[in-house]
Amino acid sequence: MHGPPVAKGIIMSTYIGFAKFTDQGLRTVKDTTRRADAVRDAAGKYGVRVREILWVQGDTDVLTLFEADDDLAASAFTLAVASAGNVRFQTQRAFTREEMDAILQKL
Repeated sequence: MHGPPVAKGIIMSTYIGFAKFTDQGLRTVKDTTRRADAVRDAAGKYGVRVREILWVQGDTDVLTLFEADDDLAASAFTLAVASAGNVRFQTQRAFTREEMDAILQKL
């Protein structure tokens, strides 16, 4: 994908979510893929589009690549996910090549 993603004429920002299972999430880990489907389905109500959900090894258990209308939408989405109690969520804003070029032009 080149350039910032666009949904309904709105340029969306890209985010990477790093999730770590809580004790509750580990006790019910067999439901993790079902929960991921529910997260993907609910994302739209927050102005979010989930591009990818990956289970990974290391300090992070689940990595989510998503796009949001703005920082408020991204925050509401990740708080909703974390409030279910299965993961602790940390989010970082990610920039496309074109966005990085625009940032560099400001230097």
